[in-house]
Amino acid sequence: MKAVVYKGNGQIALEERPMPQILDERDAIVRVTLTTICSSDIHIRHGAVPAAVPGTILGHEFVGVVTAVGNRVKKVRPGDRVAVNVETFCGECFFCKKGFVNNCTDENGGWALGCRIDGGQAEYARIPFADNGLTVIPEGVTDEQALFNGDILSTGYWAARIGEISPADTVAVIGAGPTGLCTMLCARLYTPAKIIAIDTDECRLDLANSRNLADITLVPGRDALEDTVRKVTGGRGADTVFEVAGGKDTFEMAWEIARPNAAVVIVAMYEEPQVLPLPDMYGKNLVFKTGGVDGSFCQEIMDLTECGKLDTEFLITHRCDLEHILEAYDVFENKKDHVVKYAIFVND
Repeated sequence: MKAVVYKGNGQIALEERPMPQILDERDAIVRVTLTTICSSDIHIRHGAVPAAVPGTILGHEFVGVVTAVGNRVKKVRPGDRVAVNVETFCGECFFCKKGFVNNCTDENGGWALGCRIDGGQAEYARIPFADNGLTVIPEGVTDEQALFNGDILSTGYWAARIGEISPADTVAVIGAGPTGLCTMLCARLYTPAKIIAIDTDECRLDLANSRNLADITLVPGRDALEDTVRKVTGGRGADTVFEVAGGKDTFEMAWEIARPNAAVVIVAMYEEPQVLPLPDMYGKNLVFKTGGVDGSFCQEIMDLTECGKLDTEFLITHRCDLEHILEAYDVFENKKDHVVKYAIFVND
């Protein structure tokens, strides 16, 4: 089968690889129908994810059809259309029982797919702990609507849940890329009065505005960020700030625009250490929440998608087949042609 393989040293390649096999009674094999490229794949490519194993098939955000299951798989069966969870988790360890599936203590626990074990930028993929890692796609939901269920939409949903948003709050989201847009979409579920979107890409801000995800859009360097946020919040600052950009100065920006006693949720994956200047923020009494997504709510997200409360199909700006995925990597990494997300067709 064809698959995109991380070779190390900044290299990826489209190669022929053996078909995956069931290795454990809790495994399932999925025939991939639609996959995509995530910014995390770019981080892996350039060596910014130390856990990533050269030789691994990339991809952790995909949908497909179950073709085989192990003897202990109970929730899915061959023929089911499924969305794949970015997290692999046993469901039985201390952290899984607490809902912290990103910290699953199994050897393949947490973010493994497309990082430490073969993922879904391929024609077929093996899914460990299939009962936990697969969500059945209802008949009324398309593959494109379900594509982001297990990763960036799960990330936005997780971030919004821990963001302590109250009705009529003012929320700021730094970063209007795919994950930032998902965070805005999920924050809307908590009925904030205003969502402020901040990004350097005005096209992405226009998209946030056109989809009613943002009430105010701000561009660093063009707009006076802190002054504007204070102006629209009666001088206080944002009640919740989501840092989804991971840029050079965005961590500092996040705590500066937050009001005292606000929650600052760090969603971004940084490539360099960040500084927590406690003397400068003394008295703000901020609560910082950090970590990778805990993908515990994929069924809730699918239910909300089915009933029309969540719909991320608008994120797909580009489409291609697996044969052209390396060209798609170039477009996505270098943000050409106003790309937001790719839908990559694998098996029709």
